[in-house]
Amino acid sequence: MAATGITIDRDERGTTGLGAVRQQRGRLSIVLHRLMRRPGAVFGAIVIVVFVFVALTAPIIAPQDPNEIETRARRDPPSAEHRMGTDELGRDVLSRVIYGARISLQVGIIAIGIALTAGTLLGVLAGYFGRHVDTVIMRLTDIMLAFPGILMAIAIVAILGPGLYNVMIAVGIEAIPVYARTARASTLSVRETEYVIGARAIGAGHPRILFRYVLPNIVAPLIVLATIGVAGSILAAAGLSYIGLGAQPPTAEWGAMLASARTFIRDAWWMSTFPGLAIAVVVLALNLFGDGLRDALDPRTRK
Repeated sequence: MAATGITIDRDERGTTGLGAVRQQRGRLSIVLHRLMRRPGAVFGAIVIVVFVFVALTAPIIAPQDPNEIETRARRDPPSAEHRMGTDELGRDVLSRVIYGARISLQVGIIAIGIALTAGTLLGVLAGYFGRHVDTVIMRLTDIMLAFPGILMAIAIVAILGPGLYNVMIAVGIEAIPVYARTARASTLSVRETEYVIGARAIGAGHPRILFRYVLPNIVAPLIVLATIGVAGSILAAAGLSYIGLGAQPPTAEWGAMLASARTFIRDAWWMSTFPGLAIAVVVLALNLFGDGLRDALDPRTRK
């Protein structure tokens, strides 16, 4: 028994040492190679990089203050002075679209962070411990899935009150069941593997098994789901802002910009066109990159 314990310890140190690092680098290079061979994923990655850059540097690259009002320039069409025109109050649409990228990035990261953290925790606990824990958690997710996602988000915002941060919370809570089910399914397959059974045999505790052996081996599908989920979060937040439950005036948010532009859609097409294009392009890029990442991480994919 002592010899067996020493052997397992040596194997464990070996797999987490230099050999494991080289193995991880090899897997990463394969994933990157597969990802680069997909034009849609490359296009999505480029757009995402530009989106993040614009969001982080908005105060530097925005030509004007997004809330600066010019009464003499109300609803001016695109020109050399205002590349995307102005809105009903004379505010520069380009500057507001640029600052709107910051809000959309913030919404996507925070909302998916809530959903990913809570959903993964619940799913791993349900899949690992099973029985009553699994039954209770899965029935709760079934109840949440019984309601349309946007309807649940509206209900949560109605309880918490309108506001951007409440929208992030609502969108994050609404997405928890999807991550919980994905994490549970992956955990059910991982918990019966030899390395998990071996860890139990040498007396490893549940926290060590979960964080050292289970979570690292279920992270790939969750990363793909989170990438695509950011797009859904941006759409949901824009929708809630459009109906007045999200960002409040004068915040430069894409959904709120569309809401204020709907009255002038015939006379001032640029007010709705450019925020709408921003939403469409970013969401499309996130979906394309997510699909490409899913294929790249799938070991069954050969092409």
